[in-house]
Order: sequence, then C-alpha cells, then structure tokens
Amino acid sequence: MRYCTMLETKDIQSFYFLGIGGIGMSALARYFKHLGYDVRGYDRTPSPLTRELEAEQISIIYDVQCTIHNAQWNLEKMSPENTLVVRTPAVPEDQDIYTYLREQGYTILKRSEMLGMVTRQKKALCVAGTHGKTTTSTMLAYILSESHLGTNAFLGGISNNFQSNLLIDENSDFVVVEADEYDRSFHHLQPYMSVITSIDPDHLDIYGTAEEYQKGFDVYAGLVEHTVLLKAGYHVQTTANLMTYCGAKSDEQADFYADNVEVNDGDIYFDFVGPNVRIKHVRLGVPVWVNIENSVAAMAMAWLNGATEEEIRRGVERFAGVYRRFNIHVKTDKVVYVDDYAHHPTELNASIQSIRKLYKNRHFIVIFQPHLYTRTRDFAADFKRVLSQADELVLLPIYPARELPIEGVTSEMLLTVGASAHSDIGTMRGVVVEKKDLITYIRERVRVTEGPVVVLSLGAGDIDRLVPALTEALQ
Repeated sequence: MRYCTMLETKDIQSFYFLGIGGIGMSALARYFKHLGYDVRGYDRTPSPLTRELEAEQISIIYDVQCTIHNAQWNLEKMSPENTLVVRTPAVPEDQDIYTYLREQGYTILKRSEMLGMVTRQKKALCVAGTHGKTTTSTMLAYILSESHLGTNAFLGGISNNFQSNLLIDENSDFVVVEADEYDRSFHHLQPYMSVITSIDPDHLDIYGTAEEYQKGFDVYAGLVEHTVLLKAGYHVQTTANLMTYCGAKSDEQADFYADNVEVNDGDIYFDFVGPNVRIKHVRLGVPVWVNIENSVAAMAMAWLNGATEEEIRRGVERFAGVYRRFNIHVKTDKVVYVDDYAHHPTELNASIQSIRKLYKNRHFIVIFQPHLYTRTRDFAADFKRVLSQADELVLLPIYPARELPIEGVTSEMLLTVGASAHSDIGTMRGVVVEKKDLITYIRERVRVTEGPVVVLSLGAGDIDRLVPALTEALQ
C-alpha cells in the first residue's frame, strides 16, 4: 500500500496508539511498524495480544504505570510535529495520557479515520453488519490470499490461518476490511464493494433507535462505489449495484445461495450457486451451520472480483476459522467445549442453534458474559428468550468495557426480566457465578451430569481469558 495522504504531506515519523491492544488498533499498529515507523502505545491492561505486540518491538504503557512522567518517557523523541496519535472510543476522554496528548497539541485521529485513509489506496472490499462480519471478512481474505489476486487485510479477529489480524501483499490491488458500525466508524471508509451481513439493531447507546441504526447503514451503503452484496431479507438505500445472498436456499429469492446442503459425519457440504456459476459439493473448513451463509457471502465477493472456481473451493475447504469464532477446544465422548464471541441476542441464537444441530443429544450448558450495561438493558428480554434454550445457564457479571454501571442493570436481571402471569418467558433457571469461581463450578457440573455434555462459552468481554483454564479442566 502507498502511504496515505497525511503521511505524504507531513513529516510523520511516529505513531502513538491509545488502546493499542484492541483488535482493530493492533492491526494498524502492526501495519505502520511494517512500514518502518516508530510505533508505541497505551492500553488499560496487558493481554496476549499486547504481549505479541511487545515481542514485535512495540513499546506499550499500561494503567498501572500510567503517570505523566511515564507517559513522557514512553513518548521520548516523539513530538506533535512528527507523530500522529490514533485512538479508539474505548479509551475515555479524561484518561491521563489522552488529556496530556491533547494539551501538548498532538494531532489525534480516530481509528476509523486512519483506517479510511489507509484503505483508500486499494480496492476496498468491506464487510459490514451486526453479525458475522469477522468470520466473513477473514474467510474472504483467506480465499483471495490463496488465489492469483492476493489481498491485504485489516481484520476484526485473529485468523487461525494467518495467526494474525493483518495481511500485507504489496502486489495486490485489494484490501479486505471489517467495517465496524460502532460510533458510525464505517462512514469513514470508501468501499469498492461491500458485503452487508445483517442490520439488526445494536449500539443503541450511539444510534438511539432502530430507525437511526438503519439510517447509519443507508449512509454506509451510499459510500459503496461498485456493488453492495446484501443478505436477503434486509434493505438499504444505495446507488451501487445491489445483489443479494442467503444461506441454504429457501423461499427467499437471492442472487447467491447454498444448494444441496448435506451434513455428513460432522462435515457440511453444499453447492455454491450464483449468476452463471455453480461450484458443486464444497466442504466447509469450519463445519458450523451459520458458516454456510458466511461462506456464500465470501465466495460471492471473491467470484465477483475474479477468483476462479477452484481457488474459491480450495479457500473455503482450507479455511481454519477465526480465534473465538466457534472454536472447539475439547471434543471427547464425555464433553465437547466450544467458545464463541457472540454477544448480541441474534448472534447467541445462531451459536446455540448450531450447537443444537451438531450435538442433538447432549446436555447443554451455556456460559454467558453480558457485554455492556446498555446492551444488557436494551435487549434484556431477547437475551432471556434466547438463553432459555440451554439446559443449564451460567451467567458471569456484566463486562462494562467503556461504560459506567447503570442502576438496576445486572446479570441477575436476565433471569427474571419480563416474568409475570402474562409473560411467555417467566423466571429462567440459571445462576450467576463470579469469574474466580467459574472453573470449579463448571468442572463439578460436568462431573455430576449423567451422559455426554456440551459446554458453550459466549461473550465479547474478557471471558476469553478463562478459555485456557476451562479447556484444561474439561479435557
């Protein structure tokens, strides 16, 4: 990729990332490190991802070290004249280093603004939507990387194939981008083509209403230059060429779809069908029901941009998935343990339904860590209805992320919300467990349960920190 316009017109030598441990921020940090810039940053706490960045010679400061003196040390030889600061909305505006950088006159850009400038240098194939965008964009990137087209990619998850969230191919004309709707970030992009996987209301702390959320996607679709590939059943306003897709063929008409779907001994096969193309008997590399529609979208986008039938087939069959997107960590006769990033009611339902289809006769334990007080409050009844499909439900306390507590909004409310004589969901059976007690609790529940068990952990907070210990306890 070429340098973005701001880097060409200013003597930029350094980048400082506020919230560098975020999945999107870390990809940008790695990209500019690859280009030879001095890259440093701040994050709240260490994580496996920040440790990887530090191993790549990127200096990071954390809250425990976060004094102005240490900030000045971390910024040594950086100045407002030669440094761009990139921030994520997850870092509060009163955070000490953020305040210091503003007062010192540094140019501060949002991550989405920086990503928009970088991706304008290539044909941006963007994937937007409430659900499925990380898996779809990562699958698309892998298909293209294995084709004669090649691609660059800024991903919203760690690809199990690349072992990274960043892919650089300076000889390719393409860049795959996960287009995030939070804070209207995707309005800073300039997509050549875009998949839109879903428009189910979310982030109502930003948009306010479902109608405004829809308008956000209408604005985004209006930015697309060539083609919008929209999941059937949704609508957007756009002047681009509009095409549709769906998963397994149904009464819903779509340009691209899956036909002849087969589930055979844990594998899923289907025919990919579109205008003037049918790729027969494709095997899903990650055999999860929801990945049928994700793969149709990725395959369609690759096909529209010139990938061959054999390249597309090979890419889908060799695709190894994304970290924390329906990863199977334990698979024995007694217990199957699956972890997934799902955190919106529609995503939870897709994960739970996939488990039910794959493991029909197992006792089903769901562990869920709600993400954000506002999301828990706004979708409480929907969460409860979806989670009631579990045989046992284990809730962790709400992960606050960028938010302060809201009075009365707790994980416990998901067990009782809407309960009344006239409600169809009533009081749900479940328990709230502290993180420190989870491993012991789950191990005991599996031990005393007769017959085979499937355990599914869900959430977008820090529940991933518990996955290794859960895996060890359940093996």
